[in-house]
Amino acid sequence: MRPDLFEAPDYYLLDELLTDEHKLVRDATRDWVKRDVSPIIEDYAQKAEFPTQIVQGLAEIGAFGPYIPTEYGGAGLDQISYGLMMQEIERGDSGVRSTCSVQSSLVMYPIYAYGNEEQRQKYLPKLASGEWLGSFGLTEPNFGSNPGGMVTNFKDMGDHYLLNGAKMWISNAPFCHVAVVWAKNEEGRIHGLIVERGMEGFTTPETHNKWSLRASATGELVFDNVKVPKENLLPNKSGLGAPLGCLDSARYGIAWGAIGAAMDCYDTALRYSKERVQFDRPIGGFQLQQKKLAEMITEITKAQLLTFRLGQLKNEGRATTAQISMAKRNNVDMALTIARDARQMLGGMGITGDYPIMRHMMNLESVVTYEGTHDIHLLITGMDVTGIPAFK
Repeated sequence: MRPDLFEAPDYYLLDELLTDEHKLVRDATRDWVKRDVSPIIEDYAQKAEFPTQIVQGLAEIGAFGPYIPTEYGGAGLDQISYGLMMQEIERGDSGVRSTCSVQSSLVMYPIYAYGNEEQRQKYLPKLASGEWLGSFGLTEPNFGSNPGGMVTNFKDMGDHYLLNGAKMWISNAPFCHVAVVWAKNEEGRIHGLIVERGMEGFTTPETHNKWSLRASATGELVFDNVKVPKENLLPNKSGLGAPLGCLDSARYGIAWGAIGAAMDCYDTALRYSKERVQFDRPIGGFQLQQKKLAEMITEITKAQLLTFRLGQLKNEGRATTAQISMAKRNNVDMALTIARDARQMLGGMGITGDYPIMRHMMNLESVVTYEGTHDIHLLITGMDVTGIPAFK
C-alpha cells in the first residue's frame, strides 16, 4: 500500500467559509481515515470483506449520528459538519461511508425523528457508540425506484405484529443488530418497525459476487412470520413520506461523500502527472493531461459550492427534497467522470490496487444507483421545475 499523501483541493478558498468547529471535525476525520482506513482498505476490497475493526473508530470520531443530540449519544453537530465527515470518509472508501450513512441517516434518524422517547433511549446510544449496527429495509426484489409498491407487510395479531416479506441490497445486513423496516399494514399504510436480530424468522443472507462496494457488507432482510412487539412500531410518522425523509438525509450525505471520492482521484492523478515521465518530461506538461486536470478541479469546486450552500439550507431547515436530489445526482456523476479520466491518466497502473482510482470508480457505480438512481433524480428535478411528474 502506497502512503496516503492526500492533500485536499480548495481552489475557491472555501475553508474561509467554515467555522473552526467545521475544520476541527473535518481534520480529525481526515487524520483517522489516513491512519485507520487507507492502509487496509485495498486489501479488504480485494478480499470483499468489511473491516469490522474500524467500527469503534467510526464511533469515536462521531461518525454515527453526528447531528443526533448528545443526550442520545450523538455528536450534536450541524449539517455541514456531517457533510464534511462524509466527504472525508468517502475519500477513504464509499463502502465505509455507506456504513455511516445507513447508521446515521437511515437507522438513527428515523428512530430519533419518528420514534418515541423510550425507543430513542433504548436504541440510539447503542447505535451511536457502535455497540450495535443497523440496517434500513426499504428496497425489495421487485420494487426499487417505486418503493410504494412494496409487498412486505405486517398484521395485527393482538399482542404483537406478524411481519412477512423480504428486502434486498441492504448495507450492513449480514451483521446488523437492528433493522428499521418499512412495511404495509392491513390497510396498505406504510409504517416503520424496529426488528432486532434474534427474533425468530428474521434472517440476513449476505450478497456475494459484487464488483462494487466490495469493502462493505451487503445482504437481504428476510421476514418469515416474525413476531414484532407492538412497542417496536415507530409511532410519529407513517406513509411513504417517512422513509423518503430518511433518504433525504442520506442523499445529502452522499452529495458530500462523492466529492471526497472525486478529490482522491484528482489528487492521485495530479501527483502521478508530476512523477510519470514520457517523451522526456512529466505527463502533466502535456495539454490533454492538463485539460483533464483543469476540468477535474473545476467540477470539484462547483460541487463544493453546491453542497456548502445546500448545507446552509439544511441547517436552516429549508433544503428541499428536489435540491438534495440535484446535489446527489450532480456530484456522483461528477465523481464518476473524474474517476474515469483519472484512471486514463494513470494508464495501466490505474487498474491496479496500488492506486485507489479503480476502487473508487467501481464503488461509484453503486453510489450512482442507490438512494435514488441517476435517472430518477433527473426526473425529480424535472417534476420540480415543471410541476408535472414523469414517473407516475
